[in-house]
Amino acid sequence: MSLFKNKTLLITGGTGSFGNAVLNRFLGTDIEEIRIFSRDEKKQDDMRHEFQVKMPDVADKIKFYIGDVRDIASVRNAMHGVNYIFHAAALKQVPSCEFFPIEAVKTNVLGTENVLVAAIEAGVENVVCLSTDKAAYPVNAMGTSKAMMEKVIVAKARTTNKTKICCTRYGNVMCSRGSVIPLWIDQIKSGNPVTVTDPNMTRFIMSLDEAVDLVLFAFEHGQSGDILVQKAPACTIQTQAEAVCELFGADKNNIKIIGIRHGEKMYETLLTNEECAHAVDMGDFYRVPCDKRGLNYDKYFNIGDTARNPLTEFDSNNTQLLTVEETKAVLSSLEYIKAELEGAKKQ
Repeated sequence: MSLFKNKTLLITGGTGSFGNAVLNRFLGTDIEEIRIFSRDEKKQDDMRHEFQVKMPDVADKIKFYIGDVRDIASVRNAMHGVNYIFHAAALKQVPSCEFFPIEAVKTNVLGTENVLVAAIEAGVENVVCLSTDKAAYPVNAMGTSKAMMEKVIVAKARTTNKTKICCTRYGNVMCSRGSVIPLWIDQIKSGNPVTVTDPNMTRFIMSLDEAVDLVLFAFEHGQSGDILVQKAPACTIQTQAEAVCELFGADKNNIKIIGIRHGEKMYETLLTNEECAHAVDMGDFYRVPCDKRGLNYDKYFNIGDTARNPLTEFDSNNTQLLTVEETKAVLSSLEYIKAELEGAKKQ
């Protein structure tokens, strides 16, 4: 982990699933300090006690900062001496953002602006911001706010040569806080039906470890202004629900269709057709470089570029769709699922 040796990393929204995954991966390395920045003192206290028990020898590397990305003064207060930032703070729940869209704007758009302004002022070397597939062809407030967040990121990257600013875009992170799999497991434990919005809906799936891998790839290989996308498989919601039922011994006939929630799409897009025109295939990842043309379009009337990348839209309908057995294999590899299955055996 030489890239982080003796460095200070700040994670906004650090008490969430992503922040916990980063701590589990990095805390025992040669990194000097990891700062957890968030507005919830209870979650910070829970995290503090958890890592004091789990990793007592290195838990003092974690420093906690109470603050809100909406308040630039609190962001600045946490920025001194920071080398790198993973910006994960966000409002992520689609229905709640539909009902309170201005709150999504305040956190996801203006909050990101605050983080980037403070980072540039403080001379932070590298910032990776976390976005979502819902930002591509957005139809809901959450996706729209994340799409604007991406525009802020790219625009800010054009204004500085000292701070590298990249963005990652990925799909559903399995078993993360607020995701559907923990809900289904709780429903099974309680003997209730497993609720599914629409069985034909498709979603990209990835693990928390893969989410961290994508951020690290962007950190190391991205250029300022890039949006980085990982090539991910997908499955239908029905397939995912059946896989969970089979793993936990529930009756698949007890799956209940409840209908699409506010603001949901039938499938998600990680790379739009327009982005594909200039995207770069990097093997397991796609890179969408920053458009660094100026505002003077007059010169393009005489000099243009008609060449186009042969890539087309990358969405959860045209990627690899996993079967129930393949989905079970993916789920079975997750620590959360292993722990839940072990707990179910003891009962």
